[in-house]
Amino acid sequence: MKDWFNAAELSAMALPGLPGTERGILDRAEREGWHTRKNMAGGALARKRSGRGGGVEFHYTVLPTKAQAKIAAELAPVKADLAAEKSQFASEEMWAFFDRLPDTRKAKAKHCLAVIEEVNALYRGGMPKNLAVHVAAKRNGIKSEQTIWNWYNKIAGVPRADWLPALAPRNTGRTATVECSPEAWDFIKSDYLRAARPTFESCYRRLGHAAEAHGWTVPSIATLKRRIEREVSRPVIVLARDGIDALKAMFPAQERDRSIFHALEAVNADGHKWDVMVQWPDEDKPMRPMMVAIQDLYSGKILAWRIDKSENKEAVRLAIGDVVETYGIPEHIWLDNGRAFASKWLTGGIENRFRFKIKEEEPVGILTQLGVEVHWTLPYSGQSKPIERAFRDLCDNVAKHPAFEGAYTGNSPMNKPEDYGSRAVPIEDFIRVVDEGIREHNQRPGRRAAVCRGRSFEETFNASYAQAPIKKASDEQRRLWLLAAEGVTAASRDGALKLMGNRYWGDFLHGHMGQKLVVRFDPDNLHSGLHVYRLDGSYLGWADAIEKVGFNSVSDGREQARDRGKFMKATADLRDLHVKLTGEEIAAHLPTPPALPVMESKVVRMAAPAGSDPLMKRPAAPQPAGLSAEEEAEADRILAAMSGAETEGAEVVRLQVVQNGRPNFETDEEFARWVFDNPALADEADRARVGELMSDPSFRLLMGHAAQEKSRRA
Repeated sequence: MKDWFNAAELSAMALPGLPGTERGILDRAEREGWHTRKNMAGGALARKRSGRGGGVEFHYTVLPTKAQAKIAAELAPVKADLAAEKSQFASEEMWAFFDRLPDTRKAKAKHCLAVIEEVNALYRGGMPKNLAVHVAAKRNGIKSEQTIWNWYNKIAGVPRADWLPALAPRNTGRTATVECSPEAWDFIKSDYLRAARPTFESCYRRLGHAAEAHGWTVPSIATLKRRIEREVSRPVIVLARDGIDALKAMFPAQERDRSIFHALEAVNADGHKWDVMVQWPDEDKPMRPMMVAIQDLYSGKILAWRIDKSENKEAVRLAIGDVVETYGIPEHIWLDNGRAFASKWLTGGIENRFRFKIKEEEPVGILTQLGVEVHWTLPYSGQSKPIERAFRDLCDNVAKHPAFEGAYTGNSPMNKPEDYGSRAVPIEDFIRVVDEGIREHNQRPGRRAAVCRGRSFEETFNASYAQAPIKKASDEQRRLWLLAAEGVTAASRDGALKLMGNRYWGDFLHGHMGQKLVVRFDPDNLHSGLHVYRLDGSYLGWADAIEKVGFNSVSDGREQARDRGKFMKATADLRDLHVKLTGEEIAAHLPTPPALPVMESKVVRMAAPAGSDPLMKRPAAPQPAGLSAEEEAEADRILAAMSGAETEGAEVVRLQVVQNGRPNFETDEEFARWVFDNPALADEADRARVGELMSDPSFRLLMGHAAQEKSRRA
């Protein structure tokens, strides 16, 4: 056996954990970065294949653990022979060479061994190998980390007991090197390791200008480039020039085994924005819709999905609710740590589309009530969200569907198709095609996942679901996922409810006519009905939707009349159950009241003249009581003075008018009459004084008589 294999050889060996085709192995090698991996000594684990055909060979240690185990079992005899040969060489040659070295070189070999032991100790403690080499180099004053990696190359494949002679220096003398000023070296490193990613040639030209101005010593461009590659590690170059995402891609991805679950034990959810322009009936301009989907981790089947204008909390809530109602309650759920999935949800959209106040109920709290353990993943991390692989499949098979020709936007501004923006798909047609595409995605055979073994996602899910312990949700738990509208008032006449242009009714609503209630509903299925609650959260019942019918529909009118007749008959039957006594029977149960004494009237009505009916005539105003002769003479005098008439024995008094239109009053009658005739000139104090005067019966009698006399004279 051998240690190096190409893709064709690996596919022919049918190793566990690897694809069965040469193309699949090459794709995996590209995805997991087999070409850039190194062993503990820093040696490359990929090399060009010698011989006819060329290509690349990979060391068997880059393969998955199961595949390595199978190959290692067959390589064991060969490895034993190689180890024996190296051990014999170390005993006969390496130690003899080491014994002939002077103490200075032996001391250098011991220093190299101490540094390697320090790196190994840090590595065994959990520190990454690259970081351990960096730390050891700093502690021991080693300028270049590549020096330590070169020491590892010397001991690769050598038994631990022979590391010391293997590390002994074997050079015979000093090699002359071209001098480079430290300032020049720092300049070109800082210039080259920038996010703008300048070429090394442009950096060297700028270094030449700076060196000429400052008198720096600069070697050739090839010398500096080799030094950069030798002393600056590749991860540092990638981080400085390409960014943190490129550096993250250099670290091998973790391969997660999902076969430890059963169907519905664990699910993951994420949002996907479609690259298709869709037209909503209530929107002026088309837009790209957003889909929230839930995927079973064991089988890969998409269990539920909802489409909305944005990724919002209601879409997430309803999609998870579809899973709970259709299949059951999962034990684990992996959610994206975004606003729509993590309590800090988007506020736009749903409150504007629905009237009434939408209750804020976080899905995390509801999941906790159901006993679902929530796990958060990193945004845009496909390694922790397998559903993103399903989204890539849907992009190719659904977004580019012939029915969406002209509406497909491309997955980036640089990939716009020729007919971009020529049409928009109606939302009904879009949902229909997406539904067909997801059904085909779930039912497509030949899936290569370990648990599928050539079956479809749906077949794999159904086989495990039939044998798995599934926790089902009760009716009360299923209602938790519906949206809640608070403050819906039941009609005061019949108790009917109105929500978003629809009417709903249930006979239990008669007990809550005119009251504000809470309703739970599915916005995508408003014609089914509503769950109705009191404001305190107690459940009342189910209200069916009342559908509109044609104005001239005879059959619908008959059905309505039939339903109304049934309702009225049932109500009459209930009335008969409650009403046990007739009116006569109720009266018979009442006791006879005792005879009441005869009451005499204390007010005697004057007999009306013959031919008149006192009930048919009423005086226009109350008549004052009669006055004595002295009172009548005084009243005539006052009236004459107020009207300006000359009467015998009465002195006419002319009221003096002041500048503001208010006269000087000599009597209360003058003052009261002026207030009555000039209400605009009187103030609050005047009106209060007149009220006090009018509370006296004699004053009222005097004022009434004067008014009657004035009317009679007029």
